[in-house]
Amino acid sequence: MPSPLLNIENLSTSFHTDEAVVQAVRGIDLKINHGETLAIVGESGCGKSVTALSVLRLLSMPPARFDSGSIKFNGKNLLHLPEKEMQKVRGNDISMIFQEPMTSLNPIFTVGDQVSEAIVLHQNKTSAEARELTLDLLKKVAIPSPETRIDQYPHELSGGMKQRVMIAIAIACRPSLLIADEPTTALDVTIQAQILNLLSSLRHEAGMSILLITHNLGIVAQFADRVAVMYSGKIVEESSVETLFNDPKHPYTRGLLNSLPGDDKNQKLESIYGAVPHPAYLPQGCAFHPRCNEVVPRCQIQQPPDIAMSDSIKHRTACWLFDESSQENS
Repeated sequence: MPSPLLNIENLSTSFHTDEAVVQAVRGIDLKINHGETLAIVGESGCGKSVTALSVLRLLSMPPARFDSGSIKFNGKNLLHLPEKEMQKVRGNDISMIFQEPMTSLNPIFTVGDQVSEAIVLHQNKTSAEARELTLDLLKKVAIPSPETRIDQYPHELSGGMKQRVMIAIAIACRPSLLIADEPTTALDVTIQAQILNLLSSLRHEAGMSILLITHNLGIVAQFADRVAVMYSGKIVEESSVETLFNDPKHPYTRGLLNSLPGDDKNQKLESIYGAVPHPAYLPQGCAFHPRCNEVVPRCQIQQPPDIAMSDSIKHRTACWLFDESSQENS
């Protein structure tokens, strides 16, 4: 089998403050293959964005710290690269669409300046060449009147157009991996659909891989190939999208899916009891056990390992319910 484009192994990222050590990401393993879209889902505060920022090493260090693990991109461990080499990776090989386009764009530079910056930096183009490429990118992301918009400032654009500009910046150097962190947040449903369709067409056209960070399972069902469910800094379940929606294993995954509205308008939506624990004060054992209605004694003592489901070697879950020794002792 070909090597994965991105291979994250046993990654732990924490934040060291005067008050406590915040364990944001705890020993996760993830792979993204060439041309694949992997979605990471979970409630706010579960570590999705920290995982994405860890890949690009965009966390302030200190207080952030990589406690363990490796992040290999095309076989090269990004955690060991000198900062100058990492700067060549960012925006060129790996790009990111950040949350909140309203605040991610610089208000004092024109749209054209911000899109062309990466082109000049990474592709050694002149300003005139970069402007022509920028116009092509604005057309590609369906910005209306690109010849006018290129000289406008972010405050002159709508939310949907700002998000399209963010995408244009991210794809300017045709990256192998695009990280999309909540790319449709704060956009209305119509614009959300347009943005997702745009990303999908760009993915197939350029053959790039996408790491999609979201809490919206509807987007996952429509857009992703595989999905990893994250809770309190750990991956609690990973599978193909089809398997996850048809045969979820982890109680947290089932809770998320049961909270989605269905076709029956009279259906009462379920909710998961309690809230995500603070990452500085995690409970012993499985972090989900205080909210779980299927808890067994071992859940309160030990963190469960990743357990491969017998029906699929690509389906794994971290839950004692699927460990044979736990079932014998419970």
